[in-house]
Parts: sequence; structure tokens; C-alpha cells
Amino acid sequence: MAVLVGKRAPSFKATAVIAGEFEEEFSLDRYLGKKHVLFFFYPADFTQVCPTEILGFQDRIADFEAKGVAVVACSTDTHFSHAAWLKTGRDAGGIAGITYPLVADASKTISANYDVLGGHFDYNEAGEMTFVGSPLAYRGLFLIDKDGIIRHQVINDGPLVRSVDEAMRMVDALQYFEVHGEVCPANWEEGKHVFPNTGDNGSSLSGKKTAY
Repeated sequence: MAVLVGKRAPSFKATAVIAGEFEEEFSLDRYLGKKHVLFFFYPADFTQVCPTEILGFQDRIADFEAKGVAVVACSTDTHFSHAAWLKTGRDAGGIAGITYPLVADASKTISANYDVLGGHFDYNEAGEMTFVGSPLAYRGLFLIDKDGIIRHQVINDGPLVRSVDEAMRMVDALQYFEVHGEVCPANWEEGKHVFPNTGDNGSSLSGKKTAY
């Protein structure tokens, strides 16, 4: 699994569904210099567990927006599948009411570039190329700063569902550090003790304050 922290988020253009409408050539570049981005992958539409995350982020969307954070989701489903799921009521297993973008990665290139695509190609005994495993995205989450640099990533296998509260905590920690240059310790929450900046210890992020 690639470590993308400290690197520029892989760029892409793809069709996204936003509040039920198709938008072609959607790109995270629209947020450069304007917003932080919480970009997360999930395995598939019309599943039992994935809605708990997707709806969980929607339930906190006002909190993320208040902090200047854009939430964007992505799976290897088509935009038609996304749209159909968005039209399905929550009581029927759907995600009606989601307002943030759902990116369609049917070509699986976005998932591959973020190195969250499950499975791999191999050869069988007859020398034929086959795909081993399931070509669905793992539960990858990437926190991207306004310069387009990934500052945090977490990759879970399909059965391990993420915490929206922890994603928010990481947003708070990054934004606190960006403003104050102070390091947030383990289990830090807003308002708790931080460590002063001890100087530049060789950050891979040009122009960023670093203290460890």
C-alpha cells in the first residue's frame, strides 16, 4: 500500500453525482487554495454497511463546511448506480439526501492511483491473465490541504468501518497546527494541551512548519 502522505493528491477528472445531478469532468482541483478536502473511498453502492459511513458524513456535513472542508466520496460504481442509490430512501437501504459529491470510478483508475483498489492481476496455469480478488476500493480516506498535499491517510479493509468523529478530529488537529504551528498529541481534542513548535526538523512539505 502506497504512502501518499506528504505528496500531491493524484489528480483526476471523472463524472460525479452531486445532489442527484451529473457533473462531468469533476476534479478536486476546484478546491485548491480554497478548501481542505476529505476524500474517501468505499467499496460499493447498494450495500448494508457503506451507508452508515456515507450518511454519517452527511449528518456532520454542516460541521465540515463550517471548517472549510469539502467532503467527497468515491467508489468503483458507475454514476448511474450512484444516482439510483441517491434516489432510494434511507428506510429502503438508500442514501437519499446526500449533498456532497459521489465520484464514479468505473474505470478503477482513481482507486488504483490512490492505491486503494483491492485484488490484483495474475496468470493461471494456462498462462492466461486473470484477476484475483475483488476489484473494489478499500475504505481509504485522505485529508488533503489547500495546497493539494495529502496530510493524513487511513486505509481499512471492507469489514472495518471508519469513524466520522476521528476524521473530524484529524481535521481539527491539522487546522490547529496550520494556524498555531503547535503539535497535537495522542487523543487530542480541540481545547486540550498542545506542544510548542520546536523548529523545522526537515519537513517534506515545502514551506510548512514542522515540529515532532
